[in-house]
Amino acid sequence: MSTEPIRFDTKIAVLLREDLEPWQRLNVTAFLVSGLGTTVPEVTGERYEDADGVSYLPMFRQPVLVFEGTKETLKAAHGRALNRALPCAVFTADLFATGNDRDNRAAVRAVPTADLDLVGLAVYGPRSGVDKVLKGARMHP
Repeated sequence: MSTEPIRFDTKIAVLLREDLEPWQRLNVTAFLVSGLGTTVPEVTGERYEDADGVSYLPMFRQPVLVFEGTKETLKAAHGRALNRALPCAVFTADLFATGNDRDNRAAVRAVPTADLDLVGLAVYGPRSGVDKVLKGARMHP
């Protein structure tokens, strides 16, 4: 078995609007990355197992980097992700007022792309492409 560090040519990133409350940041991040894990199978690693043989769910095979930016930064990143056809998930301000998946999807569906009030975006793809999508964002403190 190799002991060399694993390097990835891809990146998983979450971009959060800078004015979110701490609980919102955590909630939005969890929701956003769940979309990647369910539709982009290569991001998920193998199941975990402890020394007693107890099995645990698999997790992402690489780190998730979290960034923050202004409302304008998020809007620009969203446009760049769409232009590059990178897999992405969105979380809009409207979703804080809904309580279930059906209403969440209806809230997003009711708003044209250009008018989405984005508070979070998750994106996955080639490292250089994701870096270009995140231009203007800064690492979350």
